[in-house]
Formats: sequence, C-alpha cells, structure tokens
Amino acid sequence: MKPSGEHTEPNAGQSAEYTVQSEEQNRIPAHGTEARSSWIRGRLPVYLVMGSINCTRSPEQVLTEAIAGGTTLFQYREKENGALTGSDSLELARRLQRICRAHGVPFIVNDDLELALLLDADGVHIGQDDAPAVLIWQQLGPDKIVGVSAHSLAEAQQAIADGADYLGIGPVYPTRSKADAEPVKGTAIIEQIRAAGINIPLVGIGGIHVHNALPVLQAGADGIAVISAIAGAIDSRQAAAELAALFSASDMY
Repeated sequence: MKPSGEHTEPNAGQSAEYTVQSEEQNRIPAHGTEARSSWIRGRLPVYLVMGSINCTRSPEQVLTEAIAGGTTLFQYREKENGALTGSDSLELARRLQRICRAHGVPFIVNDDLELALLLDADGVHIGQDDAPAVLIWQQLGPDKIVGVSAHSLAEAQQAIADGADYLGIGPVYPTRSKADAEPVKGTAIIEQIRAAGINIPLVGIGGIHVHNALPVLQAGADGIAVISAIAGAIDSRQAAAELAALFSASDMY
C-alpha cells in the first residue's frame, strides 16, 4: 500500500450531505456472511474506475453522468503520468466522494490507505504488491470493503484467505489505461475460479466495453470494471446505461 503523501485533514462538515437514507443503503453487512457477499455482488455490475487523467471533461461531470446512467460502484484512481498529487488529489477525491454519497454509490480508493482513512471512504482496492487484505482490515475497520486484484487462480485463493471482499480479475483484454498492466488473461481466469467452486464476488477489468463485455459476464463475473469506456465517452450517461443494460439481456447466460 503506497503512502498518499501530502494529504491534509478532511473538512469537518464534509459528511453533511451523507443522508441517513444513504447511510442505511450503504451499511455493509458483517464480514464472513452471505449477506455481505450479496451486498457487494449487487454493487459490482457497472464499476467505474477513474481519475482526472482519464477524463476529457471535468471528472465531476463524468461521474455525475455515469451514476445517472447506472454506475453502481466508483473507484478513485488518481495515477499515471500527469495525475494530481497531494492536496489537489485530496480535494478532487472529496468532490467525487460527495457526488457518490449524494447518490448512495460506494466510494472506493485505489491503493492509498491513508487517503481512504482521511476521507472515511467505503473501502480500498489493492494489488498483489500491497499488504494483505487482513492488515488493511485492521486499519480500515470491518465495515469497509477491501477488493484485491488477482491474475491467477493461486492469487485469487490467497486473496480470499487474506480476507478479500471481492476480486478484480484481469486484464481481460488489452488496455492502455494502466501503464504496468499484466499480460492479457482473457476470460480464462474467471472461468477457472468459478470451476474451482469459488463463489466470491468477481469483477472483470481491462479493455472492457459494451461490445466485448458479455463474454466476461458469461464466464462468471458479477460485474465489469471500466475506465475509458465511460470516462472517455462523449456521453458518459449513455455509456454507463449501455453497460447496465447487459445485466438485463435475456441471452446473458
């Protein structure tokens, strides 16, 4: 887990927009229960991962449109060349978190435990080079989500043993959004995980868009995580809606 650097204390009034209703909607069930898995599975279908460098318009506008179109989970990933740092990154995160909270969409932070703690984010997504999920739990608390990237059956099994709530599997297809992406896996790893009887919530990631997402779902993923398919779209609302529509397609399975 990488330190966040120049973050400052959050605004004391920051959570005022987080209504009682949205708190109830986003209250995660106890760890180790089927209710928790179901809660998370229900929020994975259209999973937007995004930072400022992924947007051709303001990130706030993109996120607002994406949620209106059916985005169910948001991960703040402010990385790669040209990304904001320090207080600039923190302030953008706050603005995007307020949008998520106003609409009852969980707000996840990519690979930055300090930032997640400052914001009281709904969870963190970590990679294979970060601390095990169980150690993240100890600092975040049991009411937070911990997602883990996995690129093989063995990595998936270890992440589950470490306490992961869900797995991000990929890259499924070639992607230019992540400079250090692993080799393309296709849908094979998702199929292997499901064939092994593993029922943890899964999301496919990497190069996914509306025209190639269906095989990912048919392989056993509960959701699709995208960056450019929504953040880079001319109409982010429509792009999210088209992805969301795949989950009601009669021929999905």
